[in-house]
Amino acid sequence: MNVYDVMTRDPVIIHANASIAIALRKMEEIGCHHLPVLSAEKHLIGILSFGDCQLALGKLLNSKKMPSYPSVGGNISVTSAMTHAPIVIEADAPAFEAARLMLENYIGCLPVMRGETLIGIVTRSDLLVAFMAMSQKLITIPK
Repeated sequence: MNVYDVMTRDPVIIHANASIAIALRKMEEIGCHHLPVLSAEKHLIGILSFGDCQLALGKLLNSKKMPSYPSVGGNISVTSAMTHAPIVIEADAPAFEAARLMLENYIGCLPVMRGETLIGIVTRSDLLVAFMAMSQKLITIPK
């Protein structure tokens, strides 16, 4: 199984000049905790996690219900909170390599690249879903 088989294709992105408020709204709308950050030239320059937003805001946010009001993080830019030059993975890499990189580096996702182009994102959740699917296939129910 390769990263391509388990990744989320065409991930929602955030532009570098956006605010954390916009990023939090996007995360809430789509139900995610990671956004790849693209430059004006559409190059991957970072990854913004919900945890990065929490640190930038300097206070705890309720992770079950993200704030929907625009005042939170309106003056804080994505680039000031994101992880710059994130660890990436190629789509044809084995899925276990993605898991190894995430565990080894204490990160929750990897942008998936094809050359210089962002084509997806693989998260802990994606790997867990794949593991559950594989486990179900391995379990045989006697008739």
